[in-house]
Amino acid sequence: MAPWGPQRLWYDGADMSDPAKITIIEGPPPTFEAATEAWLLGLTEGLTLSHVALCRVRTANGPALVERCYRAWRDKQSISLEYRAEDDSLQQAPIVAARWSEVPDGHVLLLWVRLDEGDIEIDLDFGAEDLDEDTDDALDDPGLLDR
Repeated sequence: MAPWGPQRLWYDGADMSDPAKITIIEGPPPTFEAATEAWLLGLTEGLTLSHVALCRVRTANGPALVERCYRAWRDKQSISLEYRAEDDSLQQAPIVAARWSEVPDGHVLLLWVRLDEGDIEIDLDFGAEDLDEDTDDALDDPGLLDR
């Protein structure tokens, strides 16, 4: 190669036979939030029923991780989030969109991942503390139950 030609970058020689992934190496299992943005609807199409969920991950270098996703997609490769589940088993979820945000402690990586129907566990929080207080008030004043 001529000295004035394009220079090889460190990732040019990457073995693309290994699937690309971003691995969470420490901390608790990630929390997945229901993602309901309209632009995500096209990302859930496929042979199996799946949903897109948002995962927020603290990182030291968000731009480099988003660039890793962009390179994989540019090369028509998939990229996955690899993490440990509650039962300590190794899990993977395909990443369908990514961006990063700067926070005072560093960067937060926002990953939209595809979860299969069987992988989804819904945890609802109705503010049970508030409901308990309302119930106690109703018991003290029977007229509240009629409202």
